[in-house]
Amino acid sequence: MPSRRTIFGGVARAGRPVVTITMMAICVAMFVASWVIPKDFIFQTFAYAPFLTESEPWRMITSAFLHSSNFMHIAFNMYALWILGNALEPAFGRVRFLAVYLVSALAGSVGVLLLSPIDTAVVGASGAVFGLFGALFVVQRKRGGDVRQIVVLLLINAAIGFLPGVGIAWQAHLGGLIAGALCTAAIAYAPAKNRNLVQWGGMAAVVALLVVLTVYKVSTFPNFILG
Repeated sequence: MPSRRTIFGGVARAGRPVVTITMMAICVAMFVASWVIPKDFIFQTFAYAPFLTESEPWRMITSAFLHSSNFMHIAFNMYALWILGNALEPAFGRVRFLAVYLVSALAGSVGVLLLSPIDTAVVGASGAVFGLFGALFVVQRKRGGDVRQIVVLLLINAAIGFLPGVGIAWQAHLGGLIAGALCTAAIAYAPAKNRNLVQWGGMAAVVALLVVLTVYKVSTFPNFILG
């Protein structure tokens, strides 16, 4: 018996948004671990900085599951992830939703790599969360819904990133937002015929672009950084 499908082709499942809850649980667990494990081990091992891209590229993803010691940092991101995940995961299906989330997280780090000083250190799920904002915008446009509230929220959060002393990486927000919107465009506008091929091919193209940008930017680093 074929599985019931969501509007965008994912497997429809009843119950709670499992991927959203899992992402939140990992972030909270890492937040607690950063307080329990001494000497900043968590941040020294998993945070992202552009000069570490070539030697430790996994940090581009792991940093999205860390947060600063400021409770408001993780509280806002987890609240936004819960709201957006409840809206998007049932529509996309678990696998597609997870793909959009992780690609957006990667793109957030690429945004930092391209637009920030080489020694910038960043943590946080903001890039992935902004990717979900971009995804919701595309979904609303596809459905003919009102996108004004989404635009207002994006503008407010973008403005906060430029306030002095806030310490928010707007570069990660921008990278995540663009990638999330592009991935979702591939999902939402794929024709019924060959839908899976178009959806996954489109997301693969976004990842390929991120890899190309990363390799190019790293190639411009001074030799003493790479060595």
